[in-house]
Amino acid sequence: MLSTPSRPPADRRPKRAAQAAGFSLLELMIVVAIVVILALIALPGVPDKFVRDQIVDAVKLTEIAKVPVALSWAVSSKLPVNNADAGLPAADKIVNNYISSVAVESGAIQVTFGNHANANIRGKMLTLRPGVVEDATIVPVAWVCGNAEPPAKMTAKGLNKTSIPLKYLPVNCRGGEKPGSVG
Repeated sequence: MLSTPSRPPADRRPKRAAQAAGFSLLELMIVVAIVVILALIALPGVPDKFVRDQIVDAVKLTEIAKVPVALSWAVSSKLPVNNADAGLPAADKIVNNYISSVAVESGAIQVTFGNHANANIRGKMLTLRPGVVEDATIVPVAWVCGNAEPPAKMTAKGLNKTSIPLKYLPVNCRGGEKPGSVG
């Protein structure tokens, strides 16, 4: 008769298979701690990003003012002095969720934030200045946002009244900011 090898009773079997099936409490605590640390590192920049997103979203409204300003420059080499010269409604009539007014002043578009804008930018201004080549009106207007510099060989017209803190401005509106500087 052949005998079959006997199996050890269930309570004396090696427990390696059961241990490999899940994480220990210590391993889970380490993973949770790492996730918490990463979240704490990322969180300080999140509110600033929401404000920048509001600015980017809101500035789309300025497209209605950009067209008549650029057209005026192309036709007459002059920029409209105000909304009426540009054929636009009064500044406080050009609004959206985040903007309380859009005013044309000597060609520059002055955007005032209000309505449902974040409290950090409510009442603050962002300026979009037309960048032009003075002796070649055929060259399209390049819009200079906030503190940014105009493209080479172009001149930015109008007064920059940007009052939004640097940390909330989108990167293309910050201008000559030095890397690592805090606004």
